[in-house]
Amino acid sequence: MIRDVGGSYRRALRETVHHYSGWRPRPDLIDALKSEGHWNNDWQAAQELLRRRGQSPLPKYDDLVGVFSRFYFGGDPYGDPACWRGFIRDEPLLVEADFFARLSEAGISWGFVSGAEPSSARYVLSQRLALVDPPLLAMGEAPDKPDPTGLVQLAETLAGQALGPGAPPVAYLGDTVADVLTVRNARRERPGQRLISLAVAPPHLHAPGLAKQRSSYEAALLEAGADRLIPRMAALQPDLVLAWLGGGPTG
Repeated sequence: MIRDVGGSYRRALRETVHHYSGWRPRPDLIDALKSEGHWNNDWQAAQELLRRRGQSPLPKYDDLVGVFSRFYFGGDPYGDPACWRGFIRDEPLLVEADFFARLSEAGISWGFVSGAEPSSARYVLSQRLALVDPPLLAMGEAPDKPDPTGLVQLAETLAGQALGPGAPPVAYLGDTVADVLTVRNARRERPGQRLISLAVAPPHLHAPGLAKQRSSYEAALLEAGADRLIPRMAALQPDLVLAWLGGGPTG
């Protein structure tokens, strides 16, 4: 998790639902939906919220995607990011490029399995963080999480070998139940491989007065099977990752 999407993706989700229904779902309702582990794709989440609200007929999926993209990108998703005027411009970064340099110095390979559109993910990684050719599998380049295909594929690319007994340990960090379930599903596909699920509550739940909501969200992450709960992104340091992985270089 490298950016705060509370004012971008989540806002676009709310505004898309409002566009069709006149109703803006509260953040806690979106959190509850995400905690079910099936709605990592925000387009599908918006349609599901409309369905549960009793919207009839439901909007055509492609039309909903277009509305969402207008809110989020505010321009051609495949065009020049300098021309975007949507909510994507309101995404605080949660890490700096130096973090990845320090991971590499510690012998930890890294990459990204993202549910975001490729253009959005690459914009953040390559332009805002200035990472050079970062390993990435984004939306449409692998099945949606919690399907583990993308995680397994990227991990094997980074490790330079098939996952399983004898392969380097793998840690995956996410802020949704779907991220945690992705690791659990990967364990079933690659028995004998050490896979660690790191989880953190999304930034909007760290706001003052939301301790109870954050605690509930974190409990759902642990119940889903998270191995380590990180209090916030700033607490994630290479030496801790190495300790959790067993002290040696990893893929």
